[in-house]
Amino acid sequence: MEYQFKVSGKTRKEHDLLGEKEVPVEALFGIQTLRCMENFQISGHLMYEVSAFIKAFGLVKMGAILANHQEGLVNDQVKDAVVQACQELIDGKHHEHFPIDLIQGGAGTSANMNANEVIANRALEILGHEHGEYQYCHPNDHVNMAQSTNDAYPSAMHLGMYMIHQDLKAALIKLQQSFQVKADEYANIIKMGRTQLQDAVPMTLGQTFQEFTDAMKHECQRLDFAAKEFLVINMGATAIGTGITATPGYADACIEFIRKISGLNVTLAENLVEATSDTSALITYSSAMKGLALRLSKICNDLRLLSSGPRTGLAEINLPPRQPGSSIMPGKVNPVIPEVVNQVCFKVIGNDVCLTLASEAAQLELNVMEPVMMESLVESAFWLERAMNTLRTLCVDGITANAEHCRQMTIHSIGIVTALKPYIGYANCTAVAKEALETGGSVYDLVLQKGLLTKEQLERILDPANMLKPVKIEL
Repeated sequence: MEYQFKVSGKTRKEHDLLGEKEVPVEALFGIQTLRCMENFQISGHLMYEVSAFIKAFGLVKMGAILANHQEGLVNDQVKDAVVQACQELIDGKHHEHFPIDLIQGGAGTSANMNANEVIANRALEILGHEHGEYQYCHPNDHVNMAQSTNDAYPSAMHLGMYMIHQDLKAALIKLQQSFQVKADEYANIIKMGRTQLQDAVPMTLGQTFQEFTDAMKHECQRLDFAAKEFLVINMGATAIGTGITATPGYADACIEFIRKISGLNVTLAENLVEATSDTSALITYSSAMKGLALRLSKICNDLRLLSSGPRTGLAEINLPPRQPGSSIMPGKVNPVIPEVVNQVCFKVIGNDVCLTLASEAAQLELNVMEPVMMESLVESAFWLERAMNTLRTLCVDGITANAEHCRQMTIHSIGIVTALKPYIGYANCTAVAKEALETGGSVYDLVLQKGLLTKEQLERILDPANMLKPVKIEL
């Protein structure tokens, strides 16, 4: 097996329910982590790649040991050593000792035991003992005291996802800000709006980018709302929510310690039996990410359409060229950045289907499918974050506008006649539109030729300032 830390080839023996195994002496993990590595080589997406989950395990296990110490069940030496080991995980240390696949059977037992073993063996180092000398600090008896995988794992996953949400939110806000810059920059560039890919009515290019800006703002709000559910955890539920093996004051104490350590407004679920089999927080957040993906994909579709051409398409904007677009057509440049973001969005939507099916698969007091739900959530969040950063830095920030082309298309559009209806009436507008279609003439020129409006009146009506919002009609 390959490890992210140096191994000498020397091993130590550890045993569990199924027998003995040789574990690298340098490894902070133990036999149960090793069995997970052997059993689950599935996705190649490993725990040490998701630092937020490991940090969250540090939070949960520190809260637990402090609560158990407060209850008089752990001595000061073991408590102090475990707290230090947990803090080191929170600080980003020892993450290379989490080499397990995120996809695993056992409802997350392997992930929980990986954390228990790493914390126990690091605590043993701090206490002056060798790895594996569990009589002094045991993964189950001390680090996992008053816990089950069924409360420690989902609690850590919830808190880890809340941390990941912060990074996703930051990327979303930066993209929103980039769209706002373009909205302000193009506020006075008049263009044609389109419905059903047909000319509709005039608007400004700034309004198009303002739409993108506000769409990202609203999706950020939805993500934030969904993420609040991650701060509700079921620590103290133990196996099925009854709290067996925990003392009466443990759950509240554990939550209070986690809240103080993390600085987050963590709360205990109202019904621990219900919470232990419930995965609605994961579904809610996945749904919010799917909503973001849908809006983001629509924006990328628009960017591709608005930049189409450059000679025979809409060509209202120019996307920064990133690579040659064809192995056969010289000079062709494709909108590769919006295209890749589209594909990310499809993946996020697919992951949401996976989460939906996995959530439905809950049986009785537990949902054993949480690992694939967590892996899918992480993948969606990571891909979306990277996609938005890519879209912002390699596309949006470098967009330029073809202002005169936009204006000429507006002037020569049939759709411009709608803006004139309050001034010259529906019948005149219909006649002008019909003649423009039949002759190929422009609405702008025909209105002037027929004396329906003066040039000054026409320019005032079509002033970009009058395209931004409803205005008083001056006949």
